[in-house]
Amino acid sequence: MGELVTWAYPAIFLVAGMLSWLLVPVAMKVAIQRDFVDRPGGYKSQESPVPYLGGVAIVVSFAAVVLAAAILRPPISGLDELVVILGTAVLLSLMGLIDDLRGLGPFLRLAVVAAATGLLIFTDISVRLVDSGGPVDIAITILWVAGITNAFNLLDNMDGLSAGIGTIASISLFVIAVFNGQFLVAALSAALAGCAIGFLRHNFHPARVYMGDAGSLFIGFVLAVLALKLRFDAPRQITAFVPIVVLGLPILDTTLVTITRLRHGRNPLSGGRDHLSHRLVFIGLSVPHAVKSLYGVAIALGWVGLIVSRLDVGTAYLVLGLVGAVLVTAGFLLGRVPVYSNSIQRKIVLQSVEKTDADYAHEHQTAGMASTDGS
Repeated sequence: MGELVTWAYPAIFLVAGMLSWLLVPVAMKVAIQRDFVDRPGGYKSQESPVPYLGGVAIVVSFAAVVLAAAILRPPISGLDELVVILGTAVLLSLMGLIDDLRGLGPFLRLAVVAAATGLLIFTDISVRLVDSGGPVDIAITILWVAGITNAFNLLDNMDGLSAGIGTIASISLFVIAVFNGQFLVAALSAALAGCAIGFLRHNFHPARVYMGDAGSLFIGFVLAVLALKLRFDAPRQITAFVPIVVLGLPILDTTLVTITRLRHGRNPLSGGRDHLSHRLVFIGLSVPHAVKSLYGVAIALGWVGLIVSRLDVGTAYLVLGLVGAVLVTAGFLLGRVPVYSNSIQRKIVLQSVEKTDADYAHEHQTAGMASTDGS
């Protein structure tokens, strides 16, 4: 895509956001009419059924904006890539919708994501890190796309979390892309940020709609691909680390959940209330404060990603080392939060997620007194 005029990016963002904001209530109405709702039970925390299909509104909004932009200003190059990216993302979203409504096994879902990544590689969208598109780079590409796609699916565990982090990551990629003249990546990032934030208006605590796998898989996949497309004037090792930093929060969450579940003999592919967000709630934060705290971390990582993309190699490695040490330390400390210890503690986590700040503070104090009494 050729260079866009300055006003095009905010226009894309605003149109995508407005369209998503308007379509989400329509999706909610359809979901309620057809009983496409997420019901309470198991590790789910809501007290009443919440409609799905919010993710469908995100996908439709994104596709409409991207197609309209491509018609109004056809890309000078990269049209084939754009078609593959959009088509593959929509197909993954359709798989997610089927999973929401009927349920699919995790291995089948991973296989479909791997197949989708194969389509990307076939159209030459892949990592160029080790052997210029050889077997090692192909393996890294599959691991990256499948990992980030699944990470956003796992991150969709608390009101407003996945959509908010997706918005922040999209804006971060947009800024980096604009600084480096990647206009197609910038335009797609602006569109995705708008769609996610339009949905977030209805999804922030207490959520009135969920995006479901249809939305989380779509957002994760598009972000993974945009990160692959991100290029700037720096050594390949630095260009590879910048997307990792920008998407560091979902990576940390997935890594922490996988390691702690394996340590406790739990299935890493199963659901549970042991994510970063749940651990922050467990140690005393309300749901809105936990989510906003993670927003802050994501914003900081986005800024670090931009800074690293503008630094010399030596300084960039020092900054990356510091960020890595901070994230590992935070993961280690939060990993020690005893979310698996007993049913009483799990019950506190489950009960806290539906409370207002005032209700949460009162309940937390009461629960602490009860624990002291040995109940």
